[in-house]
Amino acid sequence: MKIEQIYTGCLAQGAYYIESQGEVAIIDPLREVKPYLERAKKDKAKIKYIFETHFHADFVSGHVTLAKESGAKIIFGPTASTGFDAEIASDGQVFQLGNITITALHTPGHTMESTTYLLKDESGKDHAIFSGDTLFLGDVGRPDLAQKAASMTQEELAGILFDSLRTKIMTLADDVIVYPAHGAGSACGKNLSKETVGTIGDQKKTNYALRADMTKAEFIQEVTDGLQPPPQYFPLNVQMNKDGYEDIDVVLKRGTQALSPDAFEAAANETDAVILDVRHQNEFVKGHIPRSIFIGIDGGFAPWVGALIADVKQPILLITPEGREEETITRLSRVGFDYTIGYLKGGFKAWEEVGKDTDTIESIPAAEFKNRLEKENIPVFDVRKEGEFVSSHINEAHLTPLDFLNNHLSEFPDTETFYVHCAGGYRSVIAASILKSRGIHNLVDVAGGFAAIKEVGIPVTDYVCPTTLK
Repeated sequence: MKIEQIYTGCLAQGAYYIESQGEVAIIDPLREVKPYLERAKKDKAKIKYIFETHFHADFVSGHVTLAKESGAKIIFGPTASTGFDAEIASDGQVFQLGNITITALHTPGHTMESTTYLLKDESGKDHAIFSGDTLFLGDVGRPDLAQKAASMTQEELAGILFDSLRTKIMTLADDVIVYPAHGAGSACGKNLSKETVGTIGDQKKTNYALRADMTKAEFIQEVTDGLQPPPQYFPLNVQMNKDGYEDIDVVLKRGTQALSPDAFEAAANETDAVILDVRHQNEFVKGHIPRSIFIGIDGGFAPWVGALIADVKQPILLITPEGREEETITRLSRVGFDYTIGYLKGGFKAWEEVGKDTDTIESIPAAEFKNRLEKENIPVFDVRKEGEFVSSHINEAHLTPLDFLNNHLSEFPDTETFYVHCAGGYRSVIAASILKSRGIHNLVDVAGGFAAIKEVGIPVTDYVCPTTLK
């Protein structure tokens, strides 16, 4: 028996490859399926099953294409309904894989079809669970994503999740391995661990949601407390995972159209496409196409695209580092953005060389920012998340989280120069590009973000944990 976790950092997502006696199961595959096919071929094995723990919201799974390419059967849990051929498992249904078995345990709550898969080894002993978004390390799946589809409140779903955890998962032996669908960085939970493999026993000791003395009411309160609104693209990804989608090869063929600067400009004008520049932020600030949006390929790329562009059917034109065009299109497709219609051949350099209009962003080091702060009272906007801001922030800074930047546009000065920063310099350039695309140009980026700000000794306000007086 082989179990391999295939972890994708930018999505904080874990897919799984399981092999026994020449038969393979894939759990929650990514959109690009060649790695699974090649791995099975290397093992001289055949992919028999594709197990989906639920209809994912934060990425588009590769189940449809993988089934077509391999002949494997797609398995979903009870209550699931799909627009393609799939077997809807019953609770407790057992699937034979070589000389091991995988049992479907219906664990609704995150979504109503959510299913945990229990793997029993060659001796029939419970070995591991693939818990999807039902159980993470340090957290459980948020219960608010399926409210509309399930016609339930998040509190009702949380109550169902409480029961699922306590009747299906916490009853398993402490040495059973936990393989979750996500780790830290995923928007599918709020307190996920950086670790990606654990045990039931460890989670009983460390996961706030699995406390033995926890009442259902306490669970509902704690699990629903502090949930931020989900990204707008989540329901669109769910629909693609339920109904199906184009093969990745079709998406790549459409997107890898190399366009000259003239053709690129014409395409932008004719299609109302978003011009997405994925180079490093340091390159973008020095020069970019006017009104283009920066989201760097080497940061939290795909989730930020989903959060900020939102409409998966939005046409996109790309400016990428040389040789990374296909990678960029693939990573866009992972979150459902399939309508890349071409890229700028020769990159931004080619655009400059033919003398087309360019723009820049003023970006200053933290030391210069400190000098300006000391001389005058200047407006400062912090685009980090609320939790980061509460933990520590510049005195008098305004919180305008990048996730919800469009909700704060009226707060930025019309004419007065203002300053934007994040944690390390990536998100602030995204914010600056969005603001400039909306005609707001009176801004300055603080390079290096809050890390550099603290390093040069700019006064900050730190969170002080309140004490209880007795």
